[in-house]
Formats: sequence, C-alpha cells, structure tokens
Amino acid sequence: MLSLGIESTAHTFSCAVVEKKGRQGKILSDVRKIYRPPEGEGIHPREASRHHAENSSQVLSECLKEAHVTISDLDVISYAAGPGLGPCLRIGAVVARSLSSYYDIPIYPVNHALGHIELGKMLTGAKDPLVLLVSGGHTMILAFLSKKWRVFGETLDITLGQLLDQIGRYSGFASPCGPRIEELALKSTEYVSLPYVVKGNDVSFSGLLSATKRVIPKGIESACFSLQETAFSMIGEATERALSFTGKKELLVVGGVAANRRLSSILSSICARHNCKFFAAPKEYAGDCGSQISWIGLLESSKKPGIDLKDTFVKQSWRLDTVEVLY
Repeated sequence: MLSLGIESTAHTFSCAVVEKKGRQGKILSDVRKIYRPPEGEGIHPREASRHHAENSSQVLSECLKEAHVTISDLDVISYAAGPGLGPCLRIGAVVARSLSSYYDIPIYPVNHALGHIELGKMLTGAKDPLVLLVSGGHTMILAFLSKKWRVFGETLDITLGQLLDQIGRYSGFASPCGPRIEELALKSTEYVSLPYVVKGNDVSFSGLLSATKRVIPKGIESACFSLQETAFSMIGEATERALSFTGKKELLVVGGVAANRRLSSILSSICARHNCKFFAAPKEYAGDCGSQISWIGLLESSKKPGIDLKDTFVKQSWRLDTVEVLY
C-alpha cells in the first residue's frame, strides 16, 4: 500500500510517500520546505501559513516525482490535524481534502506527536519502549498501555525545544536554534550555576530560561554549555525515574531535539545503568516530516476506513494521551 502524508504543523511543509509491506514501511520520498523567520524572531503563524500555501504545489510535485508514483497510485492520504499552529494546520488539511475529494482516496487525520513515535519505532526497530518526545511542541515521557500512550512526565511550562529556541532568538539567531546552541556548547566546558527544577516526574524550564538570559552577556558559549547540561540533566533524571517505575527495557527518543548528540549521550549512559536498549530517531527524520504522517495513515488504514470529508478537522491543541490507538 502507498500513502501520501502531509505535514504542516509549524515551520515545515512536507509531503512524503511511504510504502507498507506487512508491518514494515519504506520511505519512497520525503520533500520539505521550511519557513525561516528573520534572525532573532520566532515563527509567525500567518507568515508560515503563507509560506506553506506558496510552496505546497511544488513540494507535492517533487514528492511524487521522487517516489516515481502518480496521485492515482495512492491508497491513502493522511494529514497532520494537530497539535500545531492553526493557520499552518489548515493549509495541509486543505491540500489533503482537495486531493482526497478529487481522486476519491481515503483520508485520515493524524496526531502529529503520534507520528513522531511510530515512525521512530519503525525506523529503529524499538518494540515496546519508554518514549521521550522532545521538540518545539512537546516535552513528554510516555509509555503505551491499554490502547493509549500514557504520560509519565512532562513539562509544566515551556517545552525543551522552546527553551532552546527562545535562548537562540534572544541571542539573535534564526529559528530553529537548537543546532546553533549545540555548536556553541561544544566550545566550552565552563559550567555556570543555573536553576534545576524537577517536580516529581515533571520538569519546569521557565526559571532556567530567565537565568540563562542573564548569564549570556558573560559568555555565550559557557551559557549554552550550562543550559544544555542543566536542561538535559533534568530530562535525564525524569526519564531515569520513569524507566525504573515502568520497568521498560527500551528507551526511544524522538522529536527535533532528539538530534542533539549531548542529550543522546546522557540518555545512553542512563540506559547502560538500567541494562536498557537505547534508540534515537535518525537525525534526518527526528524533526517534523511528512513520513511521520504518512506512516500513521498506513497503520490506521489497516484497522479502519477513512473518514468522511465533512468530518475532517484540525485541532491546535490535541493531546496525544487522548488518542485511541487501534492498530
């Protein structure tokens, strides 16, 4: 079976074609266009949605060409229905509805966070992992039980990705800022004391954000090093506690921040202490991409028919732990 997935939750507009054979998937194409705001500024939903609308036809055309398929070859169309930025979500939904309606192809709305997890499992081979989802939109520790992903810890305020982006924008960098923060952190080993806030199994980054801004004038490299060490240690503590509580023997980290090598190093050492296998989503597919949405569409199509066009939707706030997983 072939599925077209459309991702448009935030800064990325992406189309991907994935082929499913049995329980395994093969990514035939994944084309992306990313909205780049001016340096020092964050994503403006209206401008990002305009970018998506202007680039959607080109991305779709390149995606199909790269996969060597036509739209009539597709068995499923899926789109990211949330969570995300409303204007951006609507662009992807409109494209998906138009194709589904004209070509009479079943359509599936997909939870963006679920896409991160299931594509990560498929690409790494993880079977029953504790999942750490860290991105601009999510910071959650999850385990699967009784048809739902259950939350064992999360951020109480901003996400890890937002923390890195806000520090980057404050320093004059262009979003997304994570790679630039990581690059600067590698140039220092000087640790500056910063707030470390873990509450039960949840974390809070707002105090860390404010404190890091205050130390940046003393040295951006040491500030970035200290920021990463503090934030990632907080995440590591919460994740290690969840591993002990759940007894899981696999840990999978997904989301845009999963590409950070220092975070992976900390999590890998935790897994070594717990005799647990460590998996990280491949860097190419750690961030937002159409393959995540396409793969979920294929999984869902094996258990239920597509929905009527009149029932398609977008939800800016769509928590993962409210989604029933039937496949």
